[in-house]
Amino acid sequence: MRAKIALLSVVLMVLGLGCANAEPVQIRVAWVAPVANWISMWLAKKDLARHFGQSYVFVPVHFAGTPPMVTAVANNEVEIGDLAYSTLPIAIKNAGLDDIRIIADDFQDGVGDYWTVRYTVLNDGPIKKVEDLRGKIVATNAEGSAVDVAMKAMLHKHGLENKRDYTVIEAPFPAMKAMLTEHKVDLIPGILPFALDPQMQKIGTTLFTAKDAIGKSEFVSFQARQPFIDAHRAALVDWLEDTMRILHWFMDPNNNGQVAQIAGNLVKAPPERMRWVFSKMDAYRDPNMLPDLAALQSNVDMTAELGYAKASFDVKQYSDLSMVEEAAKRLK
Repeated sequence: MRAKIALLSVVLMVLGLGCANAEPVQIRVAWVAPVANWISMWLAKKDLARHFGQSYVFVPVHFAGTPPMVTAVANNEVEIGDLAYSTLPIAIKNAGLDDIRIIADDFQDGVGDYWTVRYTVLNDGPIKKVEDLRGKIVATNAEGSAVDVAMKAMLHKHGLENKRDYTVIEAPFPAMKAMLTEHKVDLIPGILPFALDPQMQKIGTTLFTAKDAIGKSEFVSFQARQPFIDAHRAALVDWLEDTMRILHWFMDPNNNGQVAQIAGNLVKAPPERMRWVFSKMDAYRDPNMLPDLAALQSNVDMTAELGYAKASFDVKQYSDLSMVEEAAKRLK
């Protein structure tokens, strides 16, 4: 009996040491637009992340748009996707990734007086109304992205259909201002921070907004796949807790000067041009990182109706908000 007890003690000690020396879980998180996807600035305040380097390590991964992110999620090249309302149904219904779970909010569009994406034309150009885009060229960052589908939804409302009535070309967001000024395209999506470029504001005017096109939207949310959640739920809660703590710091008006400096460093812009970050001029972010599932349901339904996804689905069945809710409780 004593021998068995001694053996059991050794086993438990070894297991304990194994747990203590376990490597932190790698959490690679996707993002597209600098600053607008505020995860791009996360590492600047990693000093607030109490679990960073212990239960997890955070690695931001940049993508040109959310459509190519679907492939990365499918191949487990990122642990957390940052899919838009338009690419989420493509991932679930077109790519068959039915183990995706919505776990938190990134940002929402068209909420009250907060930011909404602006679709911009030249002040002195020929486009004065949506119908004037017939036979013209419009720009998008990626076919099937949130800004792309919202744009096409608005054109659809005015009787214009892709390929039949207008041409779409893809371009990175930083290149769009030049493409508009050089008359290579007739309309561009104006997202933050590019839409607030002083030169852009001088030469461009808003033809319509995403809010005009599709109303309020859960523009981008965070997702993880069920097997990863099952294996690393504790680490995910830790990451969400730290992420929420950093978010609260960014949202505090008393920190706006420092936030503007961080954002300016990221996009190589003077800090005074970045004071809009986390203000009413910015997109809305839920302070508890809770996505608006009702808005998302409407957005997903619309994406399917326009034919970009094979079918709609009940977003609540593909959501697991228990982790972000647990993280929020820790901060109270």
